[in-house]
Amino acid sequence: MKLFSLVALGAVLPLLVFLSFTPTEKNAPKKPNIILIVADDLGYGDVGFNGQTKIKTPNLDRLATEGMNFRQQYCGTSVCGPSRAALMTGIHTAHATVRELSEWSLTGKPANLIPTDVTVAEELKRAGYQTGIIGKWGLDEGGTTGHALDQGFDVFYGFKTHREAHHYYPEYIWQNREKVLLPDNDCANKVGTYSNDSFASQALSFIQDHKNGPFFLYLPFTLPHNELTVPDDSKQPYQNQGWPERPMKVAHYHHDPDGNLAYAGMVSRLDRYVGQIMAELKKQKLDENTLVVFTSDNGPGFDNGFFDSNGPFRGGKLQLYEGGIRVPFVARWPGKIKAGSVSGHACAFWDFLPTACEVAGIKPTANIDGISYLPTLLGKPKNQQVHDALYWEINEREGPIQAVVMGPWKGIKFYEKSFELYNLADDIGEKTNLADQHPEIVAKIKAFMAETRTEHPEFPLTKRKALY
Repeated sequence: MKLFSLVALGAVLPLLVFLSFTPTEKNAPKKPNIILIVADDLGYGDVGFNGQTKIKTPNLDRLATEGMNFRQQYCGTSVCGPSRAALMTGIHTAHATVRELSEWSLTGKPANLIPTDVTVAEELKRAGYQTGIIGKWGLDEGGTTGHALDQGFDVFYGFKTHREAHHYYPEYIWQNREKVLLPDNDCANKVGTYSNDSFASQALSFIQDHKNGPFFLYLPFTLPHNELTVPDDSKQPYQNQGWPERPMKVAHYHHDPDGNLAYAGMVSRLDRYVGQIMAELKKQKLDENTLVVFTSDNGPGFDNGFFDSNGPFRGGKLQLYEGGIRVPFVARWPGKIKAGSVSGHACAFWDFLPTACEVAGIKPTANIDGISYLPTLLGKPKNQQVHDALYWEINEREGPIQAVVMGPWKGIKFYEKSFELYNLADDIGEKTNLADQHPEIVAKIKAFMAETRTEHPEFPLTKRKALY
């Protein structure tokens, strides 16, 4: 018996030693927090790290200095709703549930996410994340299946629809499923609480309340989307600059008198919010374990050339030229992303979901179009998968329009107009149409457009006007 006991003890001791060094839940590395900050109608060239000289964006520039700047990041499409749908679901407009704003659907049916859509918030909840959205949701246009709380978010504060987000001194803001009235606000006279100030404050509270994490915070501000208005303290630095005045007509949007001053102030106020968020992360000792991503939902909708909001690119919002779909994008994650790095990796909004999933240690559950760019973030380009092609469509005002980027080539198909083909490697401004010189490439891109797109009863590629 004694010999058996000694043998048994000799077998157990190594196991006990091994178990004592095996990571437990308590000492295992925490999953990183993820903060996704999205501007509204901010152009590629509106930020200092992409060449802006008139508008000051020191906090965003610091984000780029401490992280990675993507030079070929594309949004979902060149208008808010479907672009944000691609960001949330990892599915692009060739076969998404939301391919256009409700006004431009065939019958006027509200463009909502549906129960079968799987958002990045739903995916991250599987990995133990607490999730929140503060700002413009815009994917619950009909008040049915698209509510943020039905799409994976634990906390919602902001605007359910895109039209609610048109004004900065709103009559109400949604908090979860409750409409919170703001009786001190006067939208037309711009009196009361500036909505985005509330968003920033709520974001800081969310970080404080969820500091034990992990958390995913989606923070879609509405700056600098029309209407062009901002508190005076944000315009003051741009007074007496000798800028040309840009008088604004007051109608649906209650603009400030000078559009240039207002726009610059709005971008700078957005930059201020980013600085506040970064400071709070440091204060809560979350800085080292938080991936922060900053981008914009589509190209600029305001600039007449004074700010060079689209940078070196052609076009802007509602167009599928590069200026309409190429957006500012920086990612910061200390110790993981090399400070001051720049990437030319071509990626798009539908790549965010698989990237967030890989960061969280899970795989997407739905069949998506996205490819994780985590290898690029971590400085491992040899491990990075690339897209064979990227696809967009839009049917607002000038539509229907389809576009495809395939390697260096960019093809744009307009309704009953000549096909356009550009070599982005040589012609980033899309000035020289090469369609006649390269019919074989045009045919290849057209075939891809036809093969990848699925039909949707509300979003056919037909010419139409907004229904309301």
